[in-house]
Amino acid sequence: MSRSLLRSTEFPYRENSLNLFRLILAFLVLFAHGYYVVGRSDSPGFNGENLGGWAVIGFFVISGFLITRSRFRSDPGTFLLHRIARIIPAFVVCLLVTAFVFGPLAQLLTHGSLAGYLTTAPTPLEYIWGNFFLHIDYYQIGSSLSDVPYPNTWNGSLWTLYFEFLCYLTVWVLGGLAVYRKSISVVAVLWAASVLVRIAYANGITGGLDGDFGLFTRLLPYFLGGSLIYLVVQRWGLVPLVGILSIPVAAVLMVFVPVAGGPIAAPLIGYALLYLSTVIPQPAWIARNDVSYGFYIYAWPVQQLVVIVGGAAFGMGVYLVITTVVTFLLGWASWMLVERHFIRLARHAKKPTGGPAIRTDDGAVGPVVGPPATGGAATHGSAEQR
Repeated sequence: MSRSLLRSTEFPYRENSLNLFRLILAFLVLFAHGYYVVGRSDSPGFNGENLGGWAVIGFFVISGFLITRSRFRSDPGTFLLHRIARIIPAFVVCLLVTAFVFGPLAQLLTHGSLAGYLTTAPTPLEYIWGNFFLHIDYYQIGSSLSDVPYPNTWNGSLWTLYFEFLCYLTVWVLGGLAVYRKSISVVAVLWAASVLVRIAYANGITGGLDGDFGLFTRLLPYFLGGSLIYLVVQRWGLVPLVGILSIPVAAVLMVFVPVAGGPIAAPLIGYALLYLSTVIPQPAWIARNDVSYGFYIYAWPVQQLVVIVGGAAFGMGVYLVITTVVTFLLGWASWMLVERHFIRLARHAKKPTGGPAIRTDDGAVGPVVGPPATGGAATHGSAEQR
């Protein structure tokens, strides 16, 4: 066996392909959701979860790794400022674009006029204000999506951002405790506890808690698994052989172990993704620009509009190409016109402590298909360590 496979190295925060991986994960969300949006029920997946859901898992694990690093290198105020700047502005702009561009366009194409668009509940303003604080309470705007195969849902991907931010707040609190910063065993116990809670909840032991709590228990183990791997890599470095072996072990758990397989595999998923990000290169323009968050938040509304104009009639392959290209352009615009500017403003407002700022982005969520009411979810990744 080559000694290089056993040699531990520091994770290259400046030279990795996590931006590329997050963009791929965002595409998998679009790919999985596309089947539902056109009215099909055969979205690819395994072990009870579609590919979009597994992509979200990848987002949360990567996010847990990078957000924990960000918390450990920042004071509490700076950490929160950067998290808010990274996730909220582009999210609000997406709500505005949906309410005042996508919605009216869909209304015109579907009903032939804008009559009643501003007054039929939920109104555009209700849609914006009802979702403004990340918790998605409105999925529809009037009757603008009343005649599509997946009706009355303008964005089935946004709901996971609320739980992503709850994970941020979890690490924000825990990161202030010295024992959390220094003890891998404490972080491991917290991750294991989150796995047990997830298993218990899935088996009907809810303690009378449901709704948001159930969704949070579904996603938290992956975030804490990424947090655990951050401490592991910081202490012992990244060992190629461990990264290679993590891939098949994680795959077996994810594919063959119901309910518990994914949460148990979370640290292995994180280690595998980190290793792969050091050996698979990414184009320089992807390294400089994190388009994945914008891609994630605009994919679903784009898919709905393409259905309205008849794009699905050309077959699933053509439909996916059209929606991917249009979504990428909007994601690029979101990054260039909104996201990077607020990231810079936050960075200049208060410099992080504990070392120089780093370039590596972290992942804001990612997906499980459709809004919670449909039994699916959707998510994406964002630049969180900036």
